[in-house]
Amino acid sequence: MEYMIMLHSEEADDGPAPGTPEFEAMMGEWMAYNQRLIDGGHWIGGASLAPSGSTTTIHKTADGNTVTDGPYMETKEVIGGYYIFSAADLDEAIELASAVPIPHGNIEVRPVAFRPDAG
Repeated sequence: MEYMIMLHSEEADDGPAPGTPEFEAMMGEWMAYNQRLIDGGHWIGGASLAPSGSTTTIHKTADGNTVTDGPYMETKEVIGGYYIFSAADLDEAIELASAVPIPHGNIEVRPVAFRPDAG
C-alpha cells in the first residue's frame, strides 16, 4: 500500500544556515533517511517545499476561480515537505514516518487512494 506523509512545522524553525557544519549534519540525517527508504524498497517520491510566501492559492467556486498570493489557511504551521512511499500496512508506515529527522512539528500519515501513474 502507498502512503503519503506531510511534514508540518513552523517556518520560523528554519534550522541552521546553509554552509555551516550544523547544516551539513542536519542534511546528513535527511539523506540517510532518504537512503533508508530507497534501500528498503519503500521510496516512491518526496520533496522539500519552498517557503509558504511563494504559495499561490486558487479558490474554486461555482462563479469561477480567484487566484491569490500566499497560503489559504491561517496557521503557524505549514507543510514543509512530503514523502510518498510504500509500506506493508499502517504499522510499517507509522514506523517509517516516525524515523523522519524533523526536530519538531507534526507528521501526517495518510494512505494514497489513487495515483494515476501507479502500475
